[in-house]
Amino acid sequence: MSIFQSLIKKEVLHLMRDFRTVTVVLLMPVVLLLLFGFAISTEVNNVRVAAVVEQHTDETKQIIDRLRNNSYFTFKGIMPYYEVENILRKGRADAVIVFRTEDGKLRHQIVVDASNTNMAQTSAAYLEGVISSAPGIPVVTNTLYNPQLKSAYNFVPGVMGMIFILICAMMTSVSIVSEKETGTMNLLLVSPVRPWTIILGKLVPYFLLSCVILTLMLVLSYTVLGLPFSVSIVHVVWVTILYVVLALALGLLISTMASTQVSALLVSGVMFMIPVILLSGMIFPVENMPLILQWFSCIIPARWYISAMRVLMIQQLPVEYVLTEVLVLSGMTAVVLTLAVRKFNAKR
Repeated sequence: MSIFQSLIKKEVLHLMRDFRTVTVVLLMPVVLLLLFGFAISTEVNNVRVAAVVEQHTDETKQIIDRLRNNSYFTFKGIMPYYEVENILRKGRADAVIVFRTEDGKLRHQIVVDASNTNMAQTSAAYLEGVISSAPGIPVVTNTLYNPQLKSAYNFVPGVMGMIFILICAMMTSVSIVSEKETGTMNLLLVSPVRPWTIILGKLVPYFLLSCVILTLMLVLSYTVLGLPFSVSIVHVVWVTILYVVLALALGLLISTMASTQVSALLVSGVMFMIPVILLSGMIFPVENMPLILQWFSCIIPARWYISAMRVLMIQQLPVEYVLTEVLVLSGMTAVVLTLAVRKFNAKR
């Protein structure tokens, strides 16, 4: 058995002994994917709507009938105008439509409870769509890539971007720093083994573990969460592998700067978790951020990976459409890996 194989075997045995950590690492992606796919949803359903009608007409009756028959709304009935503020204040309705007839023309006013801005904006848009669809003029809407408007489609790439950057970077940095604390890293460094052999011997087991996690997440995404399956999965896999290598390189770089496992966890958590959640586009669109934060988000690897995954997994477009993201990730990988190896050699 070669020295390289011995180092890999040593690291695999070390992982297998820490059974609880491996179990958490394998279960955490599954739990997060299911939570974001089912429990956490940006879809707005069952909007409670009431109406104020000063004078009934055929048009108001048709609009109210459409509200009653629309699955997105729960119609709470018709009420007098003076009850509008009271019903919104007590939380018995999310929106109220006020119909007035002025100069023979029907006017409408939408009053919404904006304590929940997402609910207010979405419900107002829903109501405007129902009211503006005049009878006899069908409105045809084509919804591309996600016809059912499932929020899980949006969250899956984001969860994948967060999981790989956290697990790969954290586990790699903690593993190498723990070798420093126990003194075994010094023995490896003074041995005739080349630094590249030591680095690869430490990274390969975590790379294989990441491949197992990738398989679990893809199976759940395409079966349980119902993402459309296509041949683009090949591109999804190799782009994810590139991202995993970048994450492992980041973990190696952190290990050269941290002296204890606690500091390695803090550095990787602060540097990756908060920026990935807030600035990568996982939850909040990057385009809606201030310009300075948009520029800052360019140095966050998860931003480019999540953008590429949305194109490949949801839009199912060819890889040519994510060349920019792939080139940026490749450049980041080369830079981070070079810095990590140089600092590792300097420590030696």
